[in-house]
Amino acid sequence: MGTALSFSFPLLIGNPISRSTPQPPIAVAASSQAAPATSSTTKLLTFLGKGGSGKTAAAIFAAQHYAMAGLNTCLVIHGQDTTADFLLNRKIGTSHVECSKNLSAVRLETTKMLLEPLKLLKQADAQLNMTQGTLGGIVGEELGILPGMDSIFLVLALERLVGFLGTAASKSQQDKFDLIIYDGISSEETLRIIGGNSKARLYLKYLRNLAEKTDLGRLAAPSLLRLVDEAMRISNSRSYFNGGMSSEIWDSLDQLLERGSSAFSNPQRFGCFLAMDPNDPTSVNSALRYWGCTIQAGAQVSGAFGITSRQQNLESLERAKKNFTPLPSAFISSLSMNSPIDWSRVLLDTLNEDARHLLTSLSSQCSNVPSSVKFDIKRKSVTLFMPGFDKSEIKLYQYRGGSELLVEAGDQRRVIPLPPEIQGKVGGAKFEDRNLVITLL
Repeated sequence: MGTALSFSFPLLIGNPISRSTPQPPIAVAASSQAAPATSSTTKLLTFLGKGGSGKTAAAIFAAQHYAMAGLNTCLVIHGQDTTADFLLNRKIGTSHVECSKNLSAVRLETTKMLLEPLKLLKQADAQLNMTQGTLGGIVGEELGILPGMDSIFLVLALERLVGFLGTAASKSQQDKFDLIIYDGISSEETLRIIGGNSKARLYLKYLRNLAEKTDLGRLAAPSLLRLVDEAMRISNSRSYFNGGMSSEIWDSLDQLLERGSSAFSNPQRFGCFLAMDPNDPTSVNSALRYWGCTIQAGAQVSGAFGITSRQQNLESLERAKKNFTPLPSAFISSLSMNSPIDWSRVLLDTLNEDARHLLTSLSSQCSNVPSSVKFDIKRKSVTLFMPGFDKSEIKLYQYRGGSELLVEAGDQRRVIPLPPEIQGKVGGAKFEDRNLVITLL
């Protein structure tokens, strides 16, 4: 099926933002650049970084900034860490709590997230009578302890807020917020969410082959598809008496996942920032690594934030910023954990001018971020931008007669379709300025 190539490769990356006349954060409400989403869509924003890098502080800073700019913003906390409770001076629970004008917050807990999807599944099962009532005995609080439940139901919870997939269940919620800022349990879990739709779409093809070409698949798949479709309202048809129904559901599932993967690759729908401690080389290197992993997952990083103090050495800040060139980067002043935070004062702090500017110009900055894949038809080459990896960590495979490249790095696999003009066997690969340049024969 695929041919492994005898290459093992990697990379690193980063761009300072342009400076402008500082403005109070409330002034950006009148700016067209301030609105990262249109009136009909909700944008999802998240932060990646190692533990202790200031990821939660950066997420709350961004939430406060956009709320003061007049955008209806929701901060979504996943996990039991109470840092956000302290920084917002609010007890954040599983129901939305108002933190300030235009800003609310909610905490996602797996057992609570399970209840609604499980209820829908039980209702569908009661209508179809597929498990003869056995499904009715399953309790959400019991399922919550199983591995993987957090990630699976987190996707459903975010979908109800953001509406990337456009399912019937999520459409009623889609216009509620202009912006959802997600602070996850870990960067690894967030990356799985980002790349989940594109990966699931690949495996959906294998499952469909199994369902349509094996005796077991032909026997079990139609009933399982009916249950899933009835619970999630994936397809438009509600009739199951024709042979084409299974095909319609498979096609609808594929279109659903394609919408999700397209949304994560669209900077108007999804934004991702890096968070790091400029004094900690491990934190900086981890942020670079997460940059490369985000590209592998099928999205782009919009900028980098460093959490710093007034005593920070200017030279070390510039050195940290250079590490992320040409990615836009800025710094946020560290927050005192000894007393409630005055966010109006924090946002107006001159040390945070660049950070506010980067958030304000989020949409326009996307065009400055280098493309992760470039094709050179004349030279028959492909250039992959993959920051944060060592060359020994990157593996290349060729698929389907040389029409596709599969790139494996950072616990992620990415398929790159090649234009017909440069399809062929890989003749060589080398690094130039932290880019992997692949030449085809």
